[in-house]
Amino acid sequence: MPEALHLVCPHCQSVNRIPSMRLGEGPKCGKCHRPLFTGEPVDLTQAGFQKQFERSDIPLLVDFWAPWCGPCKMMAPQFTQAARQLEPQLRLAKVNTEVEQSLAAHFGIRSIPTLALFARGRELARQPGAMGAADIVRWVKHHLPR
Repeated sequence: MPEALHLVCPHCQSVNRIPSMRLGEGPKCGKCHRPLFTGEPVDLTQAGFQKQFERSDIPLLVDFWAPWCGPCKMMAPQFTQAARQLEPQLRLAKVNTEVEQSLAAHFGIRSIPTLALFARGRELARQPGAMGAADIVRWVKHHLPR
């Protein structure tokens, strides 16, 4: 792991440089002073997604979902539970495909919910369908570079 990591604040979108050894110590944003990790998935817009995707040094796990989708609603608390287990090693985020249609189209999202794991500007893995928290954590750990 590098000496310092760039992390995008989920609240103000500022890029923060955090020593990697302090990642688990509840780092706060240097600009807005709010926690960089909350144990909750971050709702992303197109601009927020681009910033997390391009500027953050930790992997990004995205749940592509829609408010009318029953399986998406069932998976939402499981995804939050996974966030509590996986942060701060990666950022968990949600993209509402009804609102961010161009983002969903760009990534060819054909069914929801769909999980997509990104790292260093590229997609590592994709999984359609609802999953439980333990399955999400296991799937992510299987696909992360070692």
